[in-house]
Amino acid sequence: MDYNKITKEDIEVLIDILDDDRVTLREDINEDYSHDELAELKAFPDIMIEPETTEEVSQVMKFASKRNIPVTPRGTGTGLCGGAVAMEAGILLLTTSMDRIIEIDEENLTAKVQPGVILMNFAEKVNDLGFMYPPDPGEKSATLGGNVLTNAGGMRAVKYGVTRDYVLGMEIVLPNGEIINTGGKVVKNSSGYSIQDLIIGSEGTLGIVTEITLKLVPMPKKALTLLIPFDSLEEAIGTVPEIINAKIVPTGIEFMEKEVLLAATDYLGKEFPDTSAPAYLLLKFDGNDKKEIEKKYEVAADVCLENNAYDVYIANTDERQDVIWDTRGALLEALKAVSELDECDVVVPRNKVADFVNFTHNLEDKHKLRIRGFGHAGDGNLHLYTLKDDLDDETWQKRNKAVMDELYAKSREMKGKVSGEHGIAIAKKEYLHADIGPVQLGLMRGIKNTFDPQNILNPGKTV
Repeated sequence: MDYNKITKEDIEVLIDILDDDRVTLREDINEDYSHDELAELKAFPDIMIEPETTEEVSQVMKFASKRNIPVTPRGTGTGLCGGAVAMEAGILLLTTSMDRIIEIDEENLTAKVQPGVILMNFAEKVNDLGFMYPPDPGEKSATLGGNVLTNAGGMRAVKYGVTRDYVLGMEIVLPNGEIINTGGKVVKNSSGYSIQDLIIGSEGTLGIVTEITLKLVPMPKKALTLLIPFDSLEEAIGTVPEIINAKIVPTGIEFMEKEVLLAATDYLGKEFPDTSAPAYLLLKFDGNDKKEIEKKYEVAADVCLENNAYDVYIANTDERQDVIWDTRGALLEALKAVSELDECDVVVPRNKVADFVNFTHNLEDKHKLRIRGFGHAGDGNLHLYTLKDDLDDETWQKRNKAVMDELYAKSREMKGKVSGEHGIAIAKKEYLHADIGPVQLGLMRGIKNTFDPQNILNPGKTV
């Protein structure tokens, strides 16, 4: 699609809307803003802006619509699919200056925030007040806006659900600059088509979210973590359906392999309770009743031991639990520190996770490419990483493409989905299109065209 290039007059208009300090020209834009965590996809915008209010975003979008200039929204750039990369140049709109926690309503158990609020800062704030925001993705430096636009899940999804389950309302600037509001502090809402649910997970292709109303829950009084070593990852993950069938609901069920665990402990410089086993499950339980939690973890421990776990280590202090979960949260950063990589974020039925992991091990041998994985065994969401190591670019690209093709084909065969929580953007478009087929793809493109007939908002992504 043809777009207009940024002119000197356009720059003057944008400076008038914002100010000199919040408008950066192409020659002054740091290389970091040309890519997200998927560093192989790079493109510079013509200009970068940092609005602070909904009205400023609205004025920018009205101007961009009038001038037919593409706009790419971006938070902290922690995505893994190229979603925040300005592939058509134009305007890169940073939301990171929109970082106010506007309100925490303790009576209604809600919070209203701007999209640039960092997840870990928000979590700490509400925790200090005795509340919890349950979505807990591994990348704590991501913005809440980014979490909403990818429908992030994380390590508490088994019990608490994903981001979509905690969004009560939004303020949205449409591609033409119009401002709409959805939902609010209400607990229930059955008022027509859910525009809000279309925006959640839309990766900035339908509108720019400028305020979010989120649901909070009371902070559980007790928490406990089990670290469970196994002889193989297949054996560990194969135990998960039996844990679920035991009618206990852990807060989270995570899996990881020894090699990734050791990389994370080296990366953090921290000792881990045990690193002797080839594979591990992490189980967390929380609640207000200590006896009830103990009853659940005892059942889970028995199930694991019956399925050949080496042992069951109990972490019942904040310090021990922090070491375990900090290490789990650092797994991706540890892999990135040792090799260039690519990611597959498939989700499959829980009883198929072990089979899928075994399939990845076969692919390693078949394509001579290292694949390492960890993820959310409790909800079937696997994070699988192909590592370039010392391969030359041509060999890496060829082998990686072959592995990715087979991983996504296997996911379709198992009735899984392309992405559990990291989105589609550019990197996974072909796999999404193969997965959903022409009818659904046509519906999605129709939705995109209704919101954005000029295709100026994050063009080239998802559909």
